[in-house]
Amino acid sequence: MQFIILASGRGSRLKRLTKKIPKCLVKVRSKPIINYLSENFKKFNQTIILTGYKSILINKKFPKAKKIKNNKYMSTNMVYSLFCARKHIKQDIVISYSDIIFDNKIIDKMIKIKKSHIPLYKEWLTLWKNRMDDEEINSDAEDLLVYKKRVVSIGDKITGKRPKLQFMGLIKLQYKDFIDLYKYFKTLNNPNIDMTSFLNSALKKNIINLNYFTTSKYWFEIDNIKDKKIAEKFL
Repeated sequence: MQFIILASGRGSRLKRLTKKIPKCLVKVRSKPIINYLSENFKKFNQTIILTGYKSILINKKFPKAKKIKNNKYMSTNMVYSLFCARKHIKQDIVISYSDIIFDNKIIDKMIKIKKSHIPLYKEWLTLWKNRMDDEEINSDAEDLLVYKKRVVSIGDKITGKRPKLQFMGLIKLQYKDFIDLYKYFKTLNNPNIDMTSFLNSALKKNIINLNYFTTSKYWFEIDNIKDKKIAEKFL
């Protein structure tokens, strides 16, 4: 199994903190965000880091991990970055955003589950109420529908009641599903599509089935300076 880390972005909402370093190298309690992820490297046959902004700094930090640069990181999104690694992916994969910090037991459970799936966070609203006001939550959070252990839709805007669960930036894909998603991506002609919109479209077109499990274990997204402070207080 391979571990894929999507780390091509700058993270402009972290302002001065990412002027000279990529978002994944911003320190949370004196430790770069990506170092929390690197604790899981040994659990996989190979780790592949998709880089872009200030990629040389990531190359120096992890000389043993395979790095693949998305040279179009300024005009594309995570999905495009993921498929930059398509020629190097030969096994089932676990994909992680590079700006999240979470209980590593979540990864352990993902490895054990064979089917393509995502973990979903049960405590998201409590966390988000510390991050932003109600209006911002409704604008920034994404709707998510599940039925009988499968994800029905993900990434739509919330128009009614808030969902009970939220996507965490972690995905497990069987190799076959990865290939099917790549073939579908090529038909879209949209290199800037975001991850949840892409998964949502693939689900509605029946390209893949996506199972899920829920968790209350700790999880933080470091999207801005306030997020950083919240994570530091907990950790």
